[in-house]
Amino acid sequence: MNRALIFHRVAPGVTVQDAGRPGFMGEGLSRGGAADRLALAEGAALLGQPDTCAGIEIAAGALTVAPTTQIRIALTGAPMRAMAGGRTLAWNASHMLAAGETLELSGAAGGYSYLHVGGGIDIPSVLGARSAHLAAGIGLPLTTGDSLPIGPDPGGPVGLSLMPLARFAGGVLRVVPGFQTAVFPEALRQRFTETTFRKDLRANRMGQRLIATGEGFGLDAGLTILSEVITPGDIQIAGDGAPFVLLAECQTTGGYPRIGSVIPCDLPRLVQAPPDAPLTFRFVTLEEAVALERAETARRRALPRTLRPLVRDPRDVPDLLTCQLIDGVTCGDDLERT
Repeated sequence: MNRALIFHRVAPGVTVQDAGRPGFMGEGLSRGGAADRLALAEGAALLGQPDTCAGIEIAAGALTVAPTTQIRIALTGAPMRAMAGGRTLAWNASHMLAAGETLELSGAAGGYSYLHVGGGIDIPSVLGARSAHLAAGIGLPLTTGDSLPIGPDPGGPVGLSLMPLARFAGGVLRVVPGFQTAVFPEALRQRFTETTFRKDLRANRMGQRLIATGEGFGLDAGLTILSEVITPGDIQIAGDGAPFVLLAECQTTGGYPRIGSVIPCDLPRLVQAPPDAPLTFRFVTLEEAVALERAETARRRALPRTLRPLVRDPRDVPDLLTCQLIDGVTCGDDLERT
């Protein structure tokens, strides 16, 4: 039987995504790919496969699917309620689904969630990637009744989990100065870094508008800036003075003034922040940004070494007496269920 994933219920905003299409900016095509590329790396680590494998991105919606054959899956990104065969599945973990077993994902509080399958989603590649790039007209959102082929899976263990990088409660977004940063007066830049922002509901895979109390950050000089190359992470200040952070499917040129650019390793913190989570900006030097990116690259490569079983063998638990061993019995807030 062909290996496939059948989609029984699909909310808006569900697409196939991988690492995207680098190298086409000269032709007017941004990289695209997963909004949270860290979630791709986490799913790949859980399944022991390359992070170039395509998975399913769920934009704060719901999804019900079933495989035609037994498959391995992993769940990463914004946590959702996951049910299969009457059992609750742990998030940030890998599991086995039997042929025909229904997986139900629901209840995301915001952000982007990811379903990964052993072997990856095996649809035809377009310009070197399987990602849907909706702004460019490549691929389409998934709909109820769709069926997607799954690639060959060499197999591997399931029942593994990892501790995700904290990025689901907002926080500080580190920013490098750009060519136009100096156009903004120092007092305005300081006010920008002292302001607490929250995500506007007006957002998509092209960019995220931010809102805050008080006056905006617009410039009269911004009306004279010529269009030039822009990339994900760039912070455009729109005509109403609101910051707009460009994301995976942004255009490749633009004329709004940019106060700086969020470094790539901090973009997951932005896209995964709930609507009410506080976000602030802090400028760093280019040298600091390079060091931060190198450290994050090394951390992602080491993810497979951080995996641990969902259920641990008591013989491998050095602090066994501190653990909760009977489901439903609790002796204190500091006890841990094995």
